[in-house]
Amino acid sequence: MAENIKTNNFALIGAGGFVAPRHLRAIRDNNQNLQAILDPNDSVGIIDSYFPEASFFTEFERFDRHCEKLRRDGEEKRIHYVSICSPNYLHDAHIRFALRADANAICEKPLVLNPWNVDALRSLEEETGKNVYTILQLRLHPSIIELKKKIDAAKSKKKYDIVLTYITPRGKWYHYSWKGDMMKSGGIATNIGIHFFDMLTWIFGKAQSNVLHYYKNDKAAGLLELENANVKWFLSIDKNDLKAGDKTFRSITMNGEEIEFSEGFTDLHTNSYTEILNGNGFKIDEAMPSIEAVYEIRTSTPIGIKGEYHPFLNKFK
Repeated sequence: MAENIKTNNFALIGAGGFVAPRHLRAIRDNNQNLQAILDPNDSVGIIDSYFPEASFFTEFERFDRHCEKLRRDGEEKRIHYVSICSPNYLHDAHIRFALRADANAICEKPLVLNPWNVDALRSLEEETGKNVYTILQLRLHPSIIELKKKIDAAKSKKKYDIVLTYITPRGKWYHYSWKGDMMKSGGIATNIGIHFFDMLTWIFGKAQSNVLHYYKNDKAAGLLELENANVKWFLSIDKNDLKAGDKTFRSITMNGEEIEFSEGFTDLHTNSYTEILNGNGFKIDEAMPSIEAVYEIRTSTPIGIKGEYHPFLNKFK
């Protein structure tokens, strides 16, 4: 739990999704005050475990009016930060709302879907004097930090061989929700892969080439060449890609050796908020390499399978 951090007022956009509880906990554990919550769905009983006294709205217009009233009531009541956990395609608009409401924005992945959307956000930051932060929590994982230190110290001219495999099954609902809509979510590489792509570009440098070998709604594979690594990657939400008995599979190997980071995820969002509240945090420019990488994946044409990317299957279905 954070110590000696000033108490600020927060608003939260999106309380019913998978990631929202991590933000609710991060706000609470950093001794912050959640004033207002917006979600078009009212099945958000999770709020009771964190901030039952927060004002709740299902309509943006009423939420906007409430936040504006708080702003006019003075420094002690106004919203200082807006946490954004809404569907991916709405992040851009909700960040702009936060800045225009005289608040800083803390946005879940991805910051935006399209790289060119960033220019307007930079301009708004300059106009309002407020900041846009994004959650890149893997950069705060102790094992990942140690790996980056190791790679930076080695200064090897030889590229590392990385294999990323992430299989996390989703039910039929996924394909009928906004997450299954490419235009709203950015597709599988954005939904479940962007944090890994951010972590890898952070450690091994910016992308030099990005080749897509296979792409379907529920799985994708490709080769991402970074400054200091060649990354073969496979992402899937298809349960049939798992070994019998497994519920999920996550693996990153470097030159054939497993990078161990299976533990230590519990407090990463809370730590991210602590950094932001202490005047640090990851801003727009930090998010750009991974945004560009997944955008290129989304807009590329698959060239066909090159090599075996899946640890369990001999071919893709």
